[in-house]
Amino acid sequence: MSKLAVFSDIHSNVWALEAVLLDAKQKSVDGLINLGDILYGPLAPRETYDLLQTEEIITIKGNQDRQIYEATDSEISSNPTMQFILSELGNDPLKWMKELPATKSLESGLFLCHGTPDNDLVYMLEDVSEGCAKVRPESEILDLTAGVEEKVILCGHTHIPRTVQLSNSTLVINPGSVGLPAYFDDEPIPHKMENYSNLASYCIIQSTSSGWLVEHIKVPYKYEYAIQAAKQRNRMDWAVALEFGRIAM
Repeated sequence: MSKLAVFSDIHSNVWALEAVLLDAKQKSVDGLINLGDILYGPLAPRETYDLLQTEEIITIKGNQDRQIYEATDSEISSNPTMQFILSELGNDPLKWMKELPATKSLESGLFLCHGTPDNDLVYMLEDVSEGCAKVRPESEILDLTAGVEEKVILCGHTHIPRTVQLSNSTLVINPGSVGLPAYFDDEPIPHKMENYSNLASYCIIQSTSSGWLVEHIKVPYKYEYAIQAAKQRNRMDWAVALEFGRIAM
């Protein structure tokens, strides 16, 4: 059966992406799946786009892909990181992101989304009501995935690698983040997401006679280059997250 590499949340970290793609090729995967949040970040957005164009990848968009091409003049003027991203990208990457689907169903029985099937801003598996990530009650996950016929759902957005088996036989898989192992957000409430290492995350899935084989993989890469890029854009929060997999607080 096909062996697929699944990754998400690159966030313009081309060095981490290079390492993930190389590792996947060394493991002889048959295909690549990208779950969005691709180019947003103070690192190397254009280089990340150019590298992705050299591969054949099934790709959907994430919320921060939309954020780039939907940014208003006031949002751009108040966000130096967005100014950097737009100055680096040019027109072709923006056109590419606009044309990406928000979700996708594959004939192999896989459903792809960034957040949930209906909302790229909602975490599918994680409850952050206590300020950090824990798994949602199953009833909430079942509600969020209602209407999806496929028995394997691939999602991203939270940056936390996780595989959850539901009582309706659905398997929900989040490969984690290729390029940003920790972040802080104040929506829906202030919370942190942390992986506690600087390794790049992705997973390999394969259908077998016994069910789906899921392998979560952590890949070392030259994270020093990403840290240097973050510091050049005055993003010390990113520099700390990239080095330690923790947020700077």
